[in-house]
Amino acid sequence: MQYSNRERVESSKELNVPESRTPIQENAAPMGTEAVSNSGSRWQAAGRALRHRNFQLFFSGQLISLIGTWMQSVAQSWLVYRLTGSALLLGSVGFASQIPVFLFAPLGGITADRVNRRYIVISTQVAAMLLASVLAALTLFHKVQVWHVFVLAALLGVVNAFDIPGRQSFLVEMVGKDDLMNAIALNSSMFNSARVIGPAIAGILVAKIGEGWCFFGNAVSYIAVIIGLLLMRVHSPVRAAMASQLEHMM
Repeated sequence: MQYSNRERVESSKELNVPESRTPIQENAAPMGTEAVSNSGSRWQAAGRALRHRNFQLFFSGQLISLIGTWMQSVAQSWLVYRLTGSALLLGSVGFASQIPVFLFAPLGGITADRVNRRYIVISTQVAAMLLASVLAALTLFHKVQVWHVFVLAALLGVVNAFDIPGRQSFLVEMVGKDDLMNAIALNSSMFNSARVIGPAIAGILVAKIGEGWCFFGNAVSYIAVIIGLLLMRVHSPVRAAMASQLEHMM
């Protein structure tokens, strides 16, 4: 029996239909697996700086410390307003804590270039802990006065003028240049998270037990970051001596 060309074409189409559907069904499953794999790889890339042990120690300790710092910032403002009822003095305390950073930050940057940055950060954290402890003691024993708050806020500003450049430049020694951008992003996320959590906790503590315990909590929070810094194993490069600090600033 002989078939026409049209019948042969139609019969070949009918035979090929089941075969054309099979590859589509077989390829459907790997697409979901690939999507999950891509999602997991994106999360790993987002936190790749955390694979470094030194940055893990820094991140966990600094998060606790920053929460305490924001607690003190809110409680300090409330304390000044409670003692004086003056909006002018309330703003002046914030100015007193920030103007030293503006004035002494260049010197802090020079120090970060010439001295071991890990030692700088440890020193500034210890100094900030002592200042918070003094403010907590004065407040809890009901000896605090407005000028105490102004002096301690200004001294903390001087400490921050050395801490900020030292801490920011210390990131590259913890993670290296390849993961530096990711470490900066995680550090910013940590700062903003503490900015939300700290004031919320401070508001509850101020309402329930008073400002002094916020200052005490901040002092205790520095222990976490100090322990983390002491446990780090960092290779600090030798820094070249410079002619003078003034020449370096110019």
